[in-house]
Amino acid sequence: MSVLLQQRGAGLEADGCRLAATGEVGFEGAAAMAEAGSEWLAARPSGSQVIFDLSGVDRVSSAALSVLLEWIRQARDSHIEVTTVRLSVPLQRLTRVAELDTLLPPAEQAAA
Repeated sequence: MSVLLQQRGAGLEADGCRLAATGEVGFEGAAAMAEAGSEWLAARPSGSQVIFDLSGVDRVSSAALSVLLEWIRQARDSHIEVTTVRLSVPLQRLTRVAELDTLLPPAEQAAA
């Protein structure tokens, strides 16, 4: 596992085909997290598969969704298949309220 970003109570790690965000993803760190994840995605070969794991994101804002949507867009543009999105319970609620849940790849439910 490699640490891609650690700042302001948020972290981003890569392990194989999994990109995992943890902690508090707020507006102050969202740009750095999006960039670190984008750099990791850019190094993935076309046709590969990835998992976005945000099940460890405990306190959320719309910034976390913006980061996730940016990674999904980049993966699509790079012909990388997002096989699974794992969301924390707070992120699941936020995506439902924002009516974004139908736009996301298949999601695995986090434990409540």
